[in-house]
Amino acid sequence: MRGRYRLSGLCSPLPVLILVQISSSSTMWSRRQRRLRPLSCGVEELRCRRREREAALRKARREQQLVSKRLLRDEDPEKAEGYVAVILGEAEIQQFLRLAQRGTEEKEREKALVSLRRGLQHPETQQAFIRLEGSIRTLVGLLTSNQALLQLEAARCLHELSHSEQSTVAEACLPATSYLLTYLSGHSSDFISPHLTVLEALGYALSQLLQAKEAPEKIIPSVLGSPLPQHMLQLLQPGPKLNLGVAVEFAWCLHYIICSQVNNALLITHGALSTLGLLLLDLAGAVQRTEDAGLELVGEELACPVLRCLSNLLTEAAVEAVGEQMQLRDERVVAALFILLQFFLQKQPSLLPEGLWLLNNLTANSPSFCTSLLSLDLIEPLLQLLSVSNVVSVLVLTVVCNIAEKGPAYCQRLWPGPLLPSLLDTLAFSDTEVVGQSLELLQLLFLYQPGAVQAFLQQSGLQALQRHEEVAQLQDRVRALQQTAQHG
Repeated sequence: MRGRYRLSGLCSPLPVLILVQISSSSTMWSRRQRRLRPLSCGVEELRCRRREREAALRKARREQQLVSKRLLRDEDPEKAEGYVAVILGEAEIQQFLRLAQRGTEEKEREKALVSLRRGLQHPETQQAFIRLEGSIRTLVGLLTSNQALLQLEAARCLHELSHSEQSTVAEACLPATSYLLTYLSGHSSDFISPHLTVLEALGYALSQLLQAKEAPEKIIPSVLGSPLPQHMLQLLQPGPKLNLGVAVEFAWCLHYIICSQVNNALLITHGALSTLGLLLLDLAGAVQRTEDAGLELVGEELACPVLRCLSNLLTEAAVEAVGEQMQLRDERVVAALFILLQFFLQKQPSLLPEGLWLLNNLTANSPSFCTSLLSLDLIEPLLQLLSVSNVVSVLVLTVVCNIAEKGPAYCQRLWPGPLLPSLLDTLAFSDTEVVGQSLELLQLLFLYQPGAVQAFLQQSGLQALQRHEEVAQLQDRVRALQQTAQHG
């Protein structure tokens, strides 16, 4: 994540916590009587602080995701063997473009574009290319060819240019956007066009252009004003016509459009949440049906943008306005997400935070999703993820906080169960954010579940919260929470 955000402990950010392991005979809790201080905040203020923090985290997450460019190079090793990409000058670029346009044989034209595409892997060639007048226009013109191989190589040249880290190169690609929209918008979701590889390549090029800094003002409004969003969603409809490569590229396109927040309400009204939710169920079904190596591609390439799209759309106010979220309030969605989480744990641990972020957004404002987690007995499998990493631990604890925040009935079903030993473990972590989130969860439990304080103190042996200069403050807060719980 870009920047770090401290997760609060008992209502307010705590200094770095130093956890000290002490024996059961410890006298951490002094017998001196201290005047109980009032609670520093109530339930509503705590809820408000959590929402403000999550809003900041979501903003940072979107900003980070907008710069996560991908580069796809799937050269056939046999064809690529022995070749060395060389830096091309303007004269050589002109020659290759001329051959691509006017070559007498299709093989000659394709070979010229392959050489150009390999040369465009060098920044120096990219700069020379954009200096040539009409070069982008010539490349885009080749997309209108009726020869699929030429279209594909022209699209791959756009791959290289759109992926450039040089701002001048990316800006030079902007005029190509309108041509891409015209081309893509004319392709039916029924795959009347036989050139799926070309469609996939163009989808990739568009996904890169959608990350340009000018995209929110110059590109995305045009995309949203065209038929393309509906076509994208049709390309993501699960079923026998779903093409994995095409779906992957347009899922990433959709992700970058959503991250820009130009007009997500429009996507929601087009049924984006419903389509993505059904695709999530389909992915979970694929995981259950087979364990072949191809599923790793599904997890890495398709599940990631689908999870991100759903997570970010669920934060939009328009979700409630059109009632779309109601279509996702189904135990099948929660069950499917946990199937994917188990798959990620075994095959793609790096995707666990993506799945947990979606689970966080599902449970943040929805008692029904929280109820589904409890009724399906998924709290224990969720807590088993605490050992994966600190990032995962914070997200797991945040989800449990979402459930506890819903009130006494939810806390009663959470406590003690497997949650108590898990909290004792996380309070011994060295990571400040994990400990802070654990303390926040404890506060919610203490407020809503009167017996939780005593059970926690008895089970812990009063060992877990030792801290040098913070001991007195934490003592007073826990005692105040206990007093509040006892007096209802």
